[in-house]
Amino acid sequence: MVQLMLCCGLILLICITSSKVLYKFGVPLLLIFIFLGMIFGIIGIDFSDFQLTGEIASIALVFIMFYGGFGTNWSMARPKAVPSILMSTLGTIITFFITGLFVYLIFKISLLESLLIGAVVSSTDAASVFTILRSQKLNLEGSLASLLEVESGSNDPVAYMLTLIILTIMGNGTVMQLIPMIVSQIVFGIIVGALIAIASIYLIRHANFEIESFYIIFIIAIAIISYSLSEWMGGNGYLSVYISGIIIGNSKIPHKKTLVHFLDGVSWIMQIILFFILGLLSSPIELPKVIGKSVVISFVIIFIARPISVFLVLRRFDFNTREKLFISWVGLRGAASIVFSIFALNYEVNINNDIYHIIFFMFTLLAICLNIYIAYHSQGIILTKEGKEEQLKLVELKNYINDYSLIRNRDLKSVIIWDKYLAYATAFGIPNKITNSIYEKWYNLNINLQVVEKILS
Repeated sequence: MVQLMLCCGLILLICITSSKVLYKFGVPLLLIFIFLGMIFGIIGIDFSDFQLTGEIASIALVFIMFYGGFGTNWSMARPKAVPSILMSTLGTIITFFITGLFVYLIFKISLLESLLIGAVVSSTDAASVFTILRSQKLNLEGSLASLLEVESGSNDPVAYMLTLIILTIMGNGTVMQLIPMIVSQIVFGIIVGALIAIASIYLIRHANFEIESFYIIFIIAIAIISYSLSEWMGGNGYLSVYISGIIIGNSKIPHKKTLVHFLDGVSWIMQIILFFILGLLSSPIELPKVIGKSVVISFVIIFIARPISVFLVLRRFDFNTREKLFISWVGLRGAASIVFSIFALNYEVNINNDIYHIIFFMFTLLAICLNIYIAYHSQGIILTKEGKEEQLKLVELKNYINDYSLIRNRDLKSVIIWDKYLAYATAFGIPNKITNSIYEKWYNLNINLQVVEKILS
């Protein structure tokens, strides 16, 4: 047990320290974790338990999706809510159907297995997309960012439901079994998520826990209950936990900043564990056997299925052609697609193709292609020449504020200028760092706060 704990601690340290170096070169963080898992598998860790991986992945996705909802700013997303929801539902179904049909026609795989592949790869991954965007130091224009964020966060439950439908049919399920399952997946997923969120908001506002950490434990319990209760009732647990996250995250609750920081950390730990295990589970020897299928399916998704779904769904909305193409090509397949392939393998139906390694190779290939595409083309789509100049000024201002926030090394008189910059610091998301530094400066010098207020005034 001690050796296992030591190994886990070392793996986490290696993941975060290596990512610090490689991230500067534009290497996607999630690919780093996958490659480290593959390396550890090659040098001696023998791991091939798909059942255990599926259970770990389920737990990880619960927290990743809950935080995805919790961190969604609904006030910013609301203007693009309709196209986002249409993309996450109708767009996902179109992508699923076109991809499955092309797989069937090209590789002569059975129709159901082709549709299963289409279902598994039909969702997009917000975490992967925004991690790559951040690695390239790019920020999307508001409407694009909102659409991608909401779509990517809410289409996993749809892809999960499509996967379950195909697996049920492959297991000799009938139409009479499918209809109640689809209805219960949607209805219970939405109702359970919403009711638990509403009850949670009321409880957390009136609980008045004397220990602040109990609010964190409370939120963890809510995320787990939202998923498990919905699944127990026949609903879509991922849909439920995502809805709970959105409602709670966009409500006024105590200690919200603490909860955001904690959930962000938990989400990253889950992603590191998930992608590392997915890399560990893969077999490099098997990858050459699936390269052909993975490349063709990736081509179908990038240049046929995804663009068709985007242009059909968004044809009546105010997105120009270049924006639609950008939305089409940054629809990266992520952890959920690989996890759903594991669910399919654990479902005890006959699958003749190595679906796990097909999806695994697709993710790595698409992540690399997306990284290259964004590095060389996205700035021209997102920013005008004037916009690039403004962005450069803002980056320089943020760097200056970050540097100047080391107030402990400044004299007291220079601290007074923060009445000019604190608003910008707030906009850049670093006000706590500054105010904590100012407080520390005042505390160490034993200056009365009232006197300081007179000086600042």
